[in-house]
Amino acid sequence: METVMHTTTAKKVRSVRPVGTRAVLAELDGLQDVLALQDMLNKAPLPGQVDVLAAAETVMVVGESAAATRAIGARLLELELSAPEVTDSGLVVIDTVYDGDDLADVAELTGLSVDGVVAAHTGQIWTVAFAGFAPGFGYMVGENEALTVPRRPSPRTAVPAGSVALGGQYSAVYPRRSPGGWQLIGRTGARMWDLERSQPALVRPGDRVQYRAVREVVVAGASPASEPETEHHPDSGLRILNPGAQSLIQDLGRRGYGPLGVSAAGALDRASLRRANRLVGNDSSAAAIESVNGGLTIEAVGDQVIAVAGAPTTLAIQSPSWVEPEVGGAHRTVPMAEPFALLDGEVLTLGAPESGFRNYLAIRGGVDVPEVLGSRSTDTMSGIGPAPLVIGQVLPVGAATVSTAVGSPELQPDFPGTGVTELDVVPGPRADWFDQAALDSLCSQEWVVTPQSNRVGMRLDGTPLERSREGELPSEGTMAGALQIPPAGLPVLFLADHPITGGYPVIGVVRDEHLDRAAQVPIGGRIRFRFVPDSTTFTKTPEK
Repeated sequence: METVMHTTTAKKVRSVRPVGTRAVLAELDGLQDVLALQDMLNKAPLPGQVDVLAAAETVMVVGESAAATRAIGARLLELELSAPEVTDSGLVVIDTVYDGDDLADVAELTGLSVDGVVAAHTGQIWTVAFAGFAPGFGYMVGENEALTVPRRPSPRTAVPAGSVALGGQYSAVYPRRSPGGWQLIGRTGARMWDLERSQPALVRPGDRVQYRAVREVVVAGASPASEPETEHHPDSGLRILNPGAQSLIQDLGRRGYGPLGVSAAGALDRASLRRANRLVGNDSSAAAIESVNGGLTIEAVGDQVIAVAGAPTTLAIQSPSWVEPEVGGAHRTVPMAEPFALLDGEVLTLGAPESGFRNYLAIRGGVDVPEVLGSRSTDTMSGIGPAPLVIGQVLPVGAATVSTAVGSPELQPDFPGTGVTELDVVPGPRADWFDQAALDSLCSQEWVVTPQSNRVGMRLDGTPLERSREGELPSEGTMAGALQIPPAGLPVLFLADHPITGGYPVIGVVRDEHLDRAAQVPIGGRIRFRFVPDSTTFTKTPEK
């Protein structure tokens, strides 16, 4: 497929909007311009560029700092867009059985026969415009609009992995079983996402794809079967006796995989993770245990050095019964934010937090579990990384130390309690979807954190906000801290495991330095937002 840029003057970015302080959203005139800018930024990254998230009409660029992000925004307005080079190499062929549940409906919607739908789908080259929704899910745009169909009025609760689908102007393959509202026209055995491959995603933004009709599905690229692993218990580490409400392995997350549909994940309260690691002499990014609302109980396998940071709570240690058999073992408590020894067989239990919500337990050397895409973090939305901890599991200790000595006790900040937690927000990229009354309402009321909240996002309850315009927003890149407003009007504050694209307008973005505080607000806690004027503006240079 030849990509043609019809220009008499150089094509440029139409406008740039800040997305908080660490990202900017470039608005373009159409998908061809999106593909052009995405290609340019991938081939020649701008100084400080961390991630590029393309969508239907926008490209979001994440910067490594606020200063770098401002410079990126200004530079984007100066770029002259050039069409991406198209070659015949790298064509991905996806064998498809066309027997989807919605195939007849698609034929009716398009005015084609069933055979005509198949011919139209297989008879053109599709280009992966951007990724999102789930790792390996590529939004592919075709050479014509013959198969443009609306999404289903009611999404399915479960779409099988390998389903080939149409939605709007796009085609895609569901990489894993998940909810979905696209029209299903077929199925494939192609593995769209496989962490055993050097490139996990079968198709990536910019790739060209052709569907080929076949009579039966053949599962391709499956990892070879291996012998079942025998249970292995390391001779040094931590045994999980009770994971509490939820305990996960987290480090500082994985960056730069947004184009594959993978969010950063990582510790929600990054300062507490760093503090716990610093106290035991670890690298700040070493993997540790993130636990919510107390109840975590661990046993030392070998002598260990431990520190617990985050929500203040009681840390109780019980020695094994052979230490003082007449009383069933010795008991003691240890302070928060101080390193302490946990000897072989001793058991540590974290009580319910006095305030706050999350604790971070670091072991000297770090938790040694396999890295996935450069991180040991658990991503609860995509399923990437270690599974949640379970009773009886033994975590091996690693070698992620940076000091021969442990750190000194540290003071911790105040954590959210029964009062109201204030969070600073800057206007979001779609604040203009709301009138002044809605903006005032966002900041004048106290929002309650509902039990439906998780690491993907905090769902808030209060007086709903009304939009000032009709219609829906095409999906665009988003980030942790974004306050999305769904049609019901109740905000969702995205956290570390958020989807990389979203289709609801973002009214505001919590400042990056307040995200750690947000992560410590418990279920039932109250939040008040405070708008902080953002002087960052990007003005397009007038054409000469």
